[in-house]
Amino acid sequence: MFLELIAVFVAGFFGAGIMMLLNWISGRRLPRWFVPLGAGGAMLIAAIASEYSWYGRTVDNLPDGLSVAQTVESRAIWRPWTYIYPLTDRFVAADTANPLKNTEQDGLYLVNLYFYGRWRTNQVVQVMVDCAGLRRADPVLGDGSDPLWRDVGPEDPIVKTVCAEV
Repeated sequence: MFLELIAVFVAGFFGAGIMMLLNWISGRRLPRWFVPLGAGGAMLIAAIASEYSWYGRTVDNLPDGLSVAQTVESRAIWRPWTYIYPLTDRFVAADTANPLKNTEQDGLYLVNLYFYGRWRTNQVVQVMVDCAGLRRADPVLGDGSDPLWRDVGPEDPIVKTVCAEV
């Protein structure tokens, strides 16, 4: 986060410098407000580029065995460009390299899900996936009680990812 802030400030200095250079080339004919406009524009572009590149950078740095199961795109009124091109700011990755197979029931796996979010701490949750029954059990109480099964079908992103990889 700190490095991104430094990058935005550097982009602001660069944008202001470009405008100062253009003003010098034009023989000082440009209005004085072009320099702060260039700095602010460059800072805005750098911040937007950082936001949009977060998902790709994070996925590229995932450890082997983690598969992206679901992404969440967001749109916001204070970021009007997201209505044209939505911003991916959260995703779920499943650890398909290390599923724990149930020895008593075929097609039943215990899998770690990793929840990644922009400006959020990562979270890990264990879920049970029944590939034969196309259902999954999300954690309920965490006290060893019976799981709460949900029939989600074959199009559920978690079930689809886990069952395709194991």
